[in-house]
Amino acid sequence: MKRQFVVYLVSLAAFLGPFTQTIYTPILPEVREAFATSSFLINLTISIFTFFLAMMQMVYGPLTDRQGRRTVLLCGIGIYTAASLGCFFSASIYALLFFRALQAVGIAAGSVVAATVIGDLFTGKERGRAMGTFQMMVSLGPVVGPIVGGFLAEHVPFHAVFLALVVVGGLVGIGNFLFLKETKPKEAAASAPFRLADFAAVLRHRAGRSIVLLGFIQYYSLYNFLVFLPGILTDRYGLSAQGKGTVYLAMSSMIVIGSFLGGRLQGRFPERRILLATSHLTVLSIFFFLVVDQRSLSLLVAAIALFGLFLGLSLPVQTTVLTNVFQANRSTAIGVYNFFRYMGMAFGPMVGSALFAAGGYPLVYGIDGVFFFACALLLIVHAAQAHNQSAV
Repeated sequence: MKRQFVVYLVSLAAFLGPFTQTIYTPILPEVREAFATSSFLINLTISIFTFFLAMMQMVYGPLTDRQGRRTVLLCGIGIYTAASLGCFFSASIYALLFFRALQAVGIAAGSVVAATVIGDLFTGKERGRAMGTFQMMVSLGPVVGPIVGGFLAEHVPFHAVFLALVVVGGLVGIGNFLFLKETKPKEAAASAPFRLADFAAVLRHRAGRSIVLLGFIQYYSLYNFLVFLPGILTDRYGLSAQGKGTVYLAMSSMIVIGSFLGGRLQGRFPERRILLATSHLTVLSIFFFLVVDQRSLSLLVAAIALFGLFLGLSLPVQTTVLTNVFQANRSTAIGVYNFFRYMGMAFGPMVGSALFAAGGYPLVYGIDGVFFFACALLLIVHAAQAHNQSAV
């Protein structure tokens, strides 16, 4: 195998998860009108995808450790492609809900297997670089998805969006079938049966617990920006939908750039320093946003761009640490990590709504900056120390 080619190949499978989640958002009004249904059921097609994407992380993690990487990924892509075809032919909102859930069940394998394969193929500085490429590809999903979805909606009926996913899923599946060989280490061939204790073991380990908590907090905060920022941009600056999309693009682009650079920083600086530095800088970017969000649109854009950059810099380091520490059960560790990240995506808007009702934007982002990140920073110190000790 050409290892760098394989990195892009498996990362494309991971890319499809967030890409599928967001390509659909520009056509939500057309879907509601076509099915003559309620906004609640239409929004549920987004939520149900996220729910199953999160839950299946806990299934694919141990399954990949036991059954191998290639088989699990190919089966997952096959389910995803078939479900995308089901979405295309759906004649009712309930059929669409079913196939959207099945899409998530299939493509959830992508992020677990991709990070595990990279952990199998690379070590040291090369692993950090490969993880940077992987996280960059995953971060591109939410950026490219709405752009592609909006373009297709302008030129073809909304069902064609799902047909495009069939084509892309088929191509990614064929590529992995032809070029991805099994990378599971031979010494791990006789793996233990699935146990709930495997998940607990990840959370009991200081590094695992800290990285999982950090991932949860980061995505909690990210989705607070995604949900509450439009209100600020509309109420304070009167931006159009296109203008608000441009502001979001600044943050999303910096997440992609940061993910790429974060992979390159590994090997030059200890993981502990990178995680601590990016976490502190993220806290500063949130407080900077709180200070300037009502004063200047330019400074607001700068603040969320910095937030995206520091978040992106941290992401490849987190997966590198997990694959270094949990060498015998890498997939399980990645699955637990992804599950809690997706839970952060879900809890952010819910808890943020309650905080907004109680104290407005300052309370929402103040909690992000003080309480959650303070807890994460405290645990990151212990995680990095544990990782350094294990490497000695």
